[in-house]
Amino acid sequence: MIVLTLMLTAAAAAPAALSMLPQHRRPRLLIKNLAAVAQLVLLAAAALCALAAEQTATSVVGLALTVLITAAAAAVGGSGVSTAVLDSAAREHREDPAEQVSDLPPDDRPVLRGGAWIGVLERLAAVVTLLAAWPEGLAVVLAVKGLARYSELRRPNGAAERFIIGTFCSVLWASACAGIAMLVTA
Repeated sequence: MIVLTLMLTAAAAAPAALSMLPQHRRPRLLIKNLAAVAQLVLLAAAALCALAAEQTATSVVGLALTVLITAAAAAVGGSGVSTAVLDSAAREHREDPAEQVSDLPPDDRPVLRGGAWIGVLERLAAVVTLLAAWPEGLAVVLAVKGLARYSELRRPNGAAERFIIGTFCSVLWASACAGIAMLVTA
């Protein structure tokens, strides 16, 4: 059951590959949303398997595999969910839903450079702090991220909203992955 849990957790990260495609090659919003739902379903199935497991991973190899797989799923998998939610939120606020962010004037684009990589690192840091039983580390990670983006967040172009939505999605995804690891090793 532990192996199935870890396989489902790893599989939950797979649909996030769609969000890592170049902007012009990414699928439509419906496909992104369906992929995000698939990710959440797979992660929920992993949690149910972990709850149903009669034994836990106690060997050094089992613990190491659990930590590595859930950390990788947290770091990579959150990209798909975050991208789907951000794209859905951005589409709701446009007068013309067919309008692309790239069609907007440069000063009105709510794009935070490096956001995809920052998100991966943020999720990795979040899952590591939770697995290390140091939840206060989440506050440190989020404070550093907020301070680094402060000048960009002050502009009235929607960047602050994207920052908050992306951060919440990332932290919730990483927390869910950490929760599965804790269930498997408890």
